[in-house]
Amino acid sequence: MTVGTDQGQRRRDAGKTRQLLLEVARRRFARDGYAATTVRDIADEAGVNVALINRYFDSKEGLFEACLAYAVEELARAAGDVPRSDIPAAIAQQAAGTTPDGGPNQVLLLLLRSSGDERTEQMRLGVLRRFAERLAATAGWQPDTPDDGQLMLRAQLVLSAAIGVTLLRVSGLQPLTSATEHDLVEPLRDLVHGVLHAGPPRHPGSVGGDDPAPGRPTSDD
Repeated sequence: MTVGTDQGQRRRDAGKTRQLLLEVARRRFARDGYAATTVRDIADEAGVNVALINRYFDSKEGLFEACLAYAVEELARAAGDVPRSDIPAAIAQQAAGTTPDGGPNQVLLLLLRSSGDERTEQMRLGVLRRFAERLAATAGWQPDTPDDGQLMLRAQLVLSAAIGVTLLRVSGLQPLTSATEHDLVEPLRDLVHGVLHAGPPRHPGSVGGDDPAPGRPTSDD
């Protein structure tokens, strides 16, 4: 009975240690970048033996990949499969999120930091690409059809704007810096509609076609 209890405790401790290493690594990678962050830096801040990084993640690259996996989950929750009408609110929530010390969202910073390593760069860009694809799909983009409305480009512009809002909020530029999540929703709604859902006329019944905005002329006017 005692042996079973000890094994359960070790499993719980291992889970906590792994989570702690992930939290420290996300913060370090986001703040200092991949190349400037060493596994010893991460282990020392976490207060654990550096060998545990290899035990739980195989390598520094494996640890970075685990951090990117977390970023994917966070972005999926923020604007993954939400209805198209809810995308502005989801972006506002993500953009308004800050670190405990008031810095910009660590998830977005992690995705912006160039690693200087080809393998990790492919992972990082892959995350950004998948997120842009999710946005484009809400407006009717499909991977196997011609992108006549440049929906992928438009989705990437929306993503760029969302990241830019997040980064500029720490610059002291007012009123953006002090804007609340509620303050951001309506302007972002205008931005998302104007960029992602505008474009060349679609054929009637095409996937992702929007009704004309109030007051906007239609072909029948």
